[in-house]
Amino acid sequence: MSSDLWSFSVTTYSRRGVERACLHLQSRGVNVCLLLCGLWLGERRVACSERRLQQLRDVAGPWDTDVVQPLRTLRQQWKAAASEDAGLDDLRGQVKTLEMEAERHLLLRLERLAQRWPQDEATDLSAWLEGLAAGAANLDRDALHQLRVAATGT
Repeated sequence: MSSDLWSFSVTTYSRRGVERACLHLQSRGVNVCLLLCGLWLGERRVACSERRLQQLRDVAGPWDTDVVQPLRTLRQQWKAAASEDAGLDDLRGQVKTLEMEAERHLLLRLERLAQRWPQDEATDLSAWLEGLAAGAANLDRDALHQLRVAATGT
């Protein structure tokens, strides 16, 4: 188990099926950083509560809206044109790097919030995932299940 959220996220995201499930859920409006945090908290056996879910959403929401989403939107807008323009493709790569760095900073903020929560309490990983994905348009619960299976092997 990775002790820090960033290392855990990188390792988890590289597992077979996780990236695909995350990108699918992201396209439905789910914040992938929150999902990865939920997986991390579940692995650490931190108990899920509505208060904790709200605290995580309160940290993630503004950063995602003001920092991550604008970078992602710009990167996506440049995709077609960048395939025909090497200079734009280079800039698009830099924007992608900034987007990933913004996500890393978000994960650090989430970790700082959650690191004081007690570990080794009985918890249901699905409660974290369902709670953190709640409110997304057209939530795909099957994709949440696939993410849980791919990330944990169970």
